[in-house]
Amino acid sequence: VPRGRGKLCFRFPGQQAAFVNFFTKSAEALCCHGVVMEDFVSTLIASIAGVIGISPIDLAAVLAITLVCLACGLVGSLVLGNRMAFFSDAMALTAFAGVASGLLGIMILGQPTNAQQAQQYFWLVPLVTVVVGIIVGMAMEFVRERTGLANDTVIGVFFAAAVGFAVTLIPGIKKRIGVDPDSFLFGSPLFVSPEELLMLFILVLTAAAVTVWRYNALAFAVVSPPLARSRGFAVRSGNYLFIILLALVVNVSIKAVGVLLMNALLIVPAAAAANISANARQMMRNTLIVSRLAGGLGYGVAVRTELPIGSGAPLVLGPRCPIGG
Repeated sequence: VPRGRGKLCFRFPGQQAAFVNFFTKSAEALCCHGVVMEDFVSTLIASIAGVIGISPIDLAAVLAITLVCLACGLVGSLVLGNRMAFFSDAMALTAFAGVASGLLGIMILGQPTNAQQAQQYFWLVPLVTVVVGIIVGMAMEFVRERTGLANDTVIGVFFAAAVGFAVTLIPGIKKRIGVDPDSFLFGSPLFVSPEELLMLFILVLTAAAVTVWRYNALAFAVVSPPLARSRGFAVRSGNYLFIILLALVVNVSIKAVGVLLMNALLIVPAAAAANISANARQMMRNTLIVSRLAGGLGYGVAVRTELPIGSGAPLVLGPRCPIGG
């Protein structure tokens, strides 16, 4: 770092080469640990699938749906209670900017020239996507607090900025390294890897721990922020904590659900549960139940339903992996 200046610069080529070498070695070490864990999860899923007599791919898809539904069910009622439906939708679509930033980071640090060389750094994309989602979510809350703008105005500004940033970068990234961002944005439970299943499991544990720890404070803040403050709850820090949790749930679950349907799994089960619940605790419990039923029903319809249209082959509603085969 040159004296008298507050920014980092490399003395080419030595310093940049050393930095890239450090990054590469760190990535290789992480990948080695990830491969061991992925092999363990794959073996476990194959063993359980063999015992119950279904395809390992099908079992992994069911597990992915169950975990995503549990994570969304835990936060869905609080999202609805806080009137954050539009906010959560913007958080999901912010993933476009997160994926674009992750791929840009791969281009800068790994310097690949094609998709095959970039593949070893793909683990960086979900990490950057989560970080970008947290930053954007906290920035929206901060601007909302410090200005007199309406919530939907603030959300609309950040949403437009995030999507515009992604639209600017993605064509150049696809042309430069040949990586299609759609593979990160439009997922399917049938294509979830064992490593991603492990991430979803950790996500559910994290969401459950935060919900149990801060549920009373978050619920009080939904009903009346002044009442929550009078009871000694830190409303402002609780709001930021919930935004961080929401960003984790949205961005980690995208690979199994897809960015466009993420908000539906957050809002629709909670809205349905609100009609059959007498209090907040019942609403959370019913949201979990409705969310799991909706996920199971949706998966069953997707893998079993065909629509006979015209004289050609029937229209298949989803990617296929025959049950039990």
